[in-house]
Amino acid sequence: MKKLLSALLIVTLALTSVFALTACSNSKPDKNGSDAENTSSVTIAIPNDTTNEARALLLLQELGYIKLKADAGITATPRDIEDNPKNIEFAEIEAAQLPSALKDYDYAVINSNYAIDAGLNPVKDSLGIEGSASAYVNIIAVKEGNKNEPKIKALVAATESQKVVDYINENYDGAVVPVVENPTDGFDSSIDYDALKGETITIAASPTPHAEILAIVKDILAEKDITLKITEFTDYVQPNLVVDNGELDANYFQHVPYLDDFNAENGTSLVSVAGIHVEPIGLYGGNQSSLDALK
Repeated sequence: MKKLLSALLIVTLALTSVFALTACSNSKPDKNGSDAENTSSVTIAIPNDTTNEARALLLLQELGYIKLKADAGITATPRDIEDNPKNIEFAEIEAAQLPSALKDYDYAVINSNYAIDAGLNPVKDSLGIEGSASAYVNIIAVKEGNKNEPKIKALVAATESQKVVDYINENYDGAVVPVVENPTDGFDSSIDYDALKGETITIAASPTPHAEILAIVKDILAEKDITLKITEFTDYVQPNLVVDNGELDANYFQHVPYLDDFNAENGTSLVSVAGIHVEPIGLYGGNQSSLDALK
């Protein structure tokens, strides 16, 4: 009897193991259409500042890889993702560090100024690029109350010049797109330029493309004996702080959604005085050289 019971127990255990293996092999995919236990996720690095993070997520939604909640908008974070069928994992990284971090992730969404500085062209090298960037025009910003000062108006006229438009078109191959609708000759007829002779205008800028563009502006202002002093920054915080505290007159590195969020978060009072160009944000391959991992 004991031998019979032992034999029955062995058969029962064997059948249980077979059923368990069969159940695993026939497991149903999760609601996103993938096997939750067997599907490896891909990692995408995105900017960690509020507006550029949302901009990156909106691009990924436009490309069809995620779906955001209907009310997410330009302040979206990964917590606002409603559907993630590709099982994407996100790494939130300082925008300036994304090009160097690219090798550590499958993909990264990188702002064009940092991409260009790293030798990447958003049009040629990205695996996906913004279809519309009207909300993200790069601007000249000043402290509220200073926008009508003659030297600020002179700065704006020079930056909205045809020379600047031509320079952008000729040097960035579509990675930077001018948005000035009615370019000037570089000067504003309402300004008394003789009164500005010997003046210095100070401006904060990121190195690429803003400081490069401002080099053209500097030459235009020099024709009227006005000096443009350009100070370069590689972060998104100090350029606003030095303008708000009066250390510098203006800055040129950001778009309006970022400026609005910065003012709200930091109690600063900066305003846009001119929109100059758009830099389409792009998705770049790191460990992945194609979009196959997202298909």
